[in-house]
Amino acid sequence: MFISAPADMEHPPQRIVSLVPSLTELLFYLGLDKETIGITKFCVHPEEWFRTKTRIGGTKDVNIQKLASLLPDLVLCNKEENTAEQVNAIAEKFSVWLTDIKTFEDSLRMIIAIGDLTGKTAAAEKLVADIQTAFASIEHLRQEKLRTAYLIWKDPYMTIGGDTFISDMMGKAGLENIYKDQLRYPQLTIAELQALKPELLLLSSEPFPFKEKHIAELQVSLPGTKILLADGEMFSWYGSRMLAAAGYFKGLIS
Repeated sequence: MFISAPADMEHPPQRIVSLVPSLTELLFYLGLDKETIGITKFCVHPEEWFRTKTRIGGTKDVNIQKLASLLPDLVLCNKEENTAEQVNAIAEKFSVWLTDIKTFEDSLRMIIAIGDLTGKTAAAEKLVADIQTAFASIEHLRQEKLRTAYLIWKDPYMTIGGDTFISDMMGKAGLENIYKDQLRYPQLTIAELQALKPELLLLSSEPFPFKEKHIAELQVSLPGTKILLADGEMFSWYGSRMLAAAGYFKGLIS
């Protein structure tokens, strides 16, 4: 949704800044190389954009002065990735499109909306159709869902609640989020996990970079649980990354 859209905004926009890594990757996929002029330091895909595009700080510490110097006619933000204070400050001077993605379907609608907004409707519609086809091919994974916990942080351990995009993607992957009745990103203890006895424990690569050593540490306390490292981008990046996610889920769960 727009939270700021001056009447003189270019249609389609010619100078786009993305403050969301997954949306930056989507802009690349849609062929908006010339139009995209600014990204964050966390917009690591595609690598060529990370090397060549102007970086304007992090997702939560945007250098607003540097962003303003680019004179964007559209700034892409996300309710969770970016702070409300900075988004509102940017919206005072520039057109801002604010996304709020909590489900698989939210993401598909967002892709179409950004395609329409940027003059890439046909490419966006094809991407959505391809994503739907890819996920239709793994529907069999959903028949008997594995009871799963997904960790995103350590010290303290944190997981994901049922109102998150990650939780919805877990369902698409044939996994039942054992914390689906909680909201956002609850803390948990090893004792809680022991009591809940998940069949599968996924350790995400982001935002905390879990490694093999963490599997070994946790396996001592959870000997009956299968523990795997998970590519956090496949579970949490909405947009064109979803095209690869279906195949990744199939390989992860098999």
